[in-house]
Amino acid sequence: MRDRVQRPPTRRPAISPPPSSSSDDLDELLCRVAHGDEYAFEQFYRNLSGPVFGLVQRVLRDRAQSEEVSQEVFLELWRTAGRYSAERGTVRSWAMMIAHRRAVDRVRAAQADSDREAKASQSDTVRDVDEVTEVVLANFERQQVRNCLDSLTDVQRESVRMAYYQGYTYREVSQLLDCPLGTIKTRLRGASGCVIVWGQRHDRQQ
Repeated sequence: MRDRVQRPPTRRPAISPPPSSSSDDLDELLCRVAHGDEYAFEQFYRNLSGPVFGLVQRVLRDRAQSEEVSQEVFLELWRTAGRYSAERGTVRSWAMMIAHRRAVDRVRAAQADSDREAKASQSDTVRDVDEVTEVVLANFERQQVRNCLDSLTDVQRESVRMAYYQGYTYREVSQLLDCPLGTIKTRLRGASGCVIVWGQRHDRQQ
C-alpha cells in the first residue's frame, strides 16, 4: 500500500465517548484509509478521536495544545496508514502509541525552548571542572539509555517511557496502549536491562 500525501478532512477532537469498534473493524477501516478513502477516515476518526485526545491531554494538560497535537496525530495516521503492520500491535494500540509519542515530543520541545531562553538570559559564567564532569557524565548516561531504548520494539519502548519516565502504573500503561496487563508486564520484563540503566542514572541524580 502506498502512502497518501493529501491532507485528511479537518476535524476537532471529540469529547463524547467514541462509538465502539472491534479490532477487525479498525483493521478494515485503516486498510481503506491507506487507499485514500475519506469516508473510512471519518469513521476511523470517530472511533479513535476521543481516546487519542484524552491521552494527549493527560500528557500536555493544556486543551489548546492537546487539540493541535491530536490533529497532528490523525494527520500522521492518514499519511502512514499504509505502513501499519500487525507486528506493532493492534490498530488502536498503534494509534495510541503515536499519540503518546507526539505528546511527549511536544513537552520536550517546550522544555528545549525554555532551556534555550534560560541559557540566553544567563551571563557568561565559568563552570569548574566538577560541573563540567557532571555534564559529560550525564550526557553519557543519557546516551546509554537512548541506545538501550533503541534496541527495543516500538511497544516496549513506549511502555518503558510511560512506566518509568512518565510515572504511569502498569495498569494505566495497559489501558492507554490498549494492551492486556499481562502483556505489558511481560514486555517490561523483557526491557529490564533498560530499566536498570535508567534506574542507576536516576539514583545518582537523587
